[in-house]
Amino acid sequence: MSADHKAALAQGRLESKVVREYLEALRNSKPKRGRKRSAETIQKRLAKIETELATADPLSELLLVQERRDLQDEFENLDSGSDLSAAEQSFVSIAKSYSERRHISYATWREIGVDAAVLKRAGIPRSL
Repeated sequence: MSADHKAALAQGRLESKVVREYLEALRNSKPKRGRKRSAETIQKRLAKIETELATADPLSELLLVQERRDLQDEFENLDSGSDLSAAEQSFVSIAKSYSERRHISYATWREIGVDAAVLKRAGIPRSL
């Protein structure tokens, strides 16, 4: 294998990793249905769960403990928006070459949820 071929393979792996990380961050940042919870409302519900656990029957205890775990995870992920911006910046830097190499059209990117402004910053034309 030539040095150029090895470099091309390494570049492909790097670009695939950046695209995967951006798409995962994009998927994880999608707003959920219903009312958005703030850190304050999560903390209030966690406190209420603690008081309910004191008198809960075994099945209710199971469900409350799971709800508490879910709320703690949600609370930890409230500020994950910065992850999206960093992943987006990396995506913008490689998206055009990745799209050209893998023959991915503008419409396909849009269909999976990539914003038009991000594609424009990446230099991906609508005709691609």
